[in-house]
Amino acid sequence: VFAPAINPVSGNPYSYKLEGFEASRYILSCDQMGTHIDAPALWDPEYPAIDELPATFAIRPLVIISIVGKVAKNQAYSLTVADILEWEKVNGNIPEGSVVFVRSDWSQLWSSPGFSKKSRFPGIKLEALKYLHLERKILFHGHEPLSTDMTSNFEGESWLMHNGYAQAEAVANLDKVPEKGALVIIGYSKFQGGSGGLARFIAICPSDWKYGVTIGKTQDSPLPKMNRALKWDFDLGVRVRN
Repeated sequence: VFAPAINPVSGNPYSYKLEGFEASRYILSCDQMGTHIDAPALWDPEYPAIDELPATFAIRPLVIISIVGKVAKNQAYSLTVADILEWEKVNGNIPEGSVVFVRSDWSQLWSSPGFSKKSRFPGIKLEALKYLHLERKILFHGHEPLSTDMTSNFEGESWLMHNGYAQAEAVANLDKVPEKGALVIIGYSKFQGGSGGLARFIAICPSDWKYGVTIGKTQDSPLPKMNRALKWDFDLGVRVRN
């Protein structure tokens, strides 16, 4: 539930006109929604919660492994060790401590009619997760669907969480990131004891990469004025510019 924050004195929403500012109120039904990080405490209370993840999570080498072609033929295709070895044959070993995102282009279907009713989706084999963590010693992996696999006991996610590994879910725009040579900045909400948190991942790509923005080529301080003001849309439940 998104809504304007209420001034306790007047009982009305804060407004630019009366108070000189506006604020927002958010009620989240779950911390496992949207692009987010699962902390190990999601499955095991003896491992860290979202606020207990170390600061070393902030920036890491980024690897993108694509299974787009195989998912196009089978929407329930799962990443295998063979897929990882195929990537490494071309690109070299996955760097220790890196973040590995599995590209399936599943996120490009999010706004499609009936998408929420799909019961089959791309996944990652448990053997592949073990290879990434035990052999290549990555920090964590991420995927575009809202779950790691379609097994009845969520075997991949269970193994990760019960062994102290985090993961990212509902990651998007992996088609705009190079498969190697980039870094990823990781930011997430830090609610005390949270089993997960809404996250933002920003790729720092080589200077000649075709997507993105570059420091000095966009106005960022001071930020530019917009040509339309923000107004609360009660039907949509957010502020919009119209």
